[in-house]
Amino acid sequence: MRRLTRGVLAGVIAAAAAASLAVTATASAESPSEDREPKLAWSDEFEGAAGTAPDASKWTHEVNGDGGGNGELQYYTDSTDNAALDGEGNLVITARKENPADYQCHYGRCEYTSARLNTAKTFTQKYGHFEARIKVPRGTGMWPAFWMLGSNFGSTPWPDCGEIDILENIGSEPSTVHGSLHGPGYSGGNPITGSFSLPDGQAFADDFHTFAVDWTPEYIAWSVDGKEYQRKTPADAGGNAWPFDQPFFLILNVAVGGAWPGPPGDDTQFPQSMVVDYVRVEA
Repeated sequence: MRRLTRGVLAGVIAAAAAASLAVTATASAESPSEDREPKLAWSDEFEGAAGTAPDASKWTHEVNGDGGGNGELQYYTDSTDNAALDGEGNLVITARKENPADYQCHYGRCEYTSARLNTAKTFTQKYGHFEARIKVPRGTGMWPAFWMLGSNFGSTPWPDCGEIDILENIGSEPSTVHGSLHGPGYSGGNPITGSFSLPDGQAFADDFHTFAVDWTPEYIAWSVDGKEYQRKTPADAGGNAWPFDQPFFLILNVAVGGAWPGPPGDDTQFPQSMVVDYVRVEA
């Protein structure tokens, strides 16, 4: 699998991180135990009226057209046209094919808009259970993701800050999702990674699925619908640094195009949406 960095954040987040991120809610589960009762540390159930923006006390919009460091084709906006509640308990992140004159991308006038939200200024946590119930978009060139970056991103550039990809899907692989780690010596097109595929040609865009990681000092384990499909330990870093011993923040986004998924195909219909039922973090 070939891909470039997902970890290049917009200037607003880099500036916040560089200023040590005045985080208003930080939790730490130093060593989660499988035999103790988990404790909900943070969540968003996305309750609210249809058409309203995501809760600004929990999520920050990234606004830019820099391509995420991957040659992506979208401009990330803070418009409710691209990220809004649906009134039924879901967040909907929508990628649209449009090219307004004031949306300039790294390659020129943008052809697509979408949204990317993060909790860098509002919530970080070290260790625990991180879970979201999501229905992904459909079509070649679509690249939805639920992931995390180290909260020291501003002072420690990617990939040394660490990246945990809980869910990535590319539209040309409708039955498969990927979970990965990026760090020093294993990043971009060479992450520590694994994948999970649905049986019988089912597509992840057909229904909601639950994507999670369980993160402890000893390992990080990925699951889909409660079924663990890979577990990685510091030994998997092959002697390289393991930056997964600090707080991380959450990110939700839908990218369009880029080096890994390639551009949208003629079969890709717009708009395309990622629907998020909830995001929950346990300590």
